[in-house]
Amino acid sequence: MSMILSASVIRVRDGLPLSASTDYEQSSGMQECRKYFKMLARKLAQLPDRCTLKTGHYNINFISSMGVSYMMLCTEKYPNVLAFSFLDELQKEFITTYNMMKTNTAVRPYCFIEFDNFIQRTKQRYNNPRSLSTKINLSDMQMEIKLRPPYQIPLCELGSANGATSAFSVDCKGAGKISSAHQRLEPATLSGIVAFILSLLCGALNLIRGFHAIESLLQSDGEDLNYIIAFFLGTAACLYQCYLLLYYTSWRNVKSFLTLGLICLCNMYLYELRNLWQLFFHVTVGAFVTLQIWLRQAQGKAPDHDV
Repeated sequence: MSMILSASVIRVRDGLPLSASTDYEQSSGMQECRKYFKMLARKLAQLPDRCTLKTGHYNINFISSMGVSYMMLCTEKYPNVLAFSFLDELQKEFITTYNMMKTNTAVRPYCFIEFDNFIQRTKQRYNNPRSLSTKINLSDMQMEIKLRPPYQIPLCELGSANGATSAFSVDCKGAGKISSAHQRLEPATLSGIVAFILSLLCGALNLIRGFHAIESLLQSDGEDLNYIIAFFLGTAACLYQCYLLLYYTSWRNVKSFLTLGLICLCNMYLYELRNLWQLFFHVTVGAFVTLQIWLRQAQGKAPDHDV
């Protein structure tokens, strides 16, 4: 029989469980899924805001919003549209009932355990789909899932539930590359935003000077083609720094230092076309952005709470 078995509300930044439904089934499969719940809770900050993990006869689905994740366990044949509609209802009710200040300052696990009453009532409704009177909402959710399907978490990305290496890891060597593309960075700071704007400004200045250099080259033979290349390389380096500031990639810090080196080389070559203040500005901005890239790292591993 397809049905929802349990649900939890978890804080994203550290995996702290805020509320959960009471589980009555004690099968070995359920026990293993609870371990997957714990493992996912530690990685929520590094995962997209809508995901599915398939664990044999059970599926774990979750959505994250405003620093809180809503996670549920259901049987493998339970419809996706009902699963995410259920999670959407939990999210709306939780946001309405509790403000962000309370969730951010909570220190004890399950400090909003009274929310379990709403989880249980909603779970009973969704376990009897004929009683649902939300046809329009389900239609909207079906369209949303079709346009933006949940990220399928490879089981090998978590490892086995008992802590040993997953048997699937041999066949999933590429999973790390997939997960790194979805890994989240720490929240942007004011200095990071300033660095992003300054890097865009330097890229725009290089681009404008590059087009002017092309015009000069077409009008006369006095302009060096290498200057044009240096301007456009400088533009590309500044834009790539913006990309590294926003997104996580492998070897991110190394790439940022290599990009800074390219900016320095371009400005050294353009020494005759720029005064000292202009050179100082471009190199200093490049160094400042590199520092911000280095400071804004991927969100770290969350502490182990008893989910």
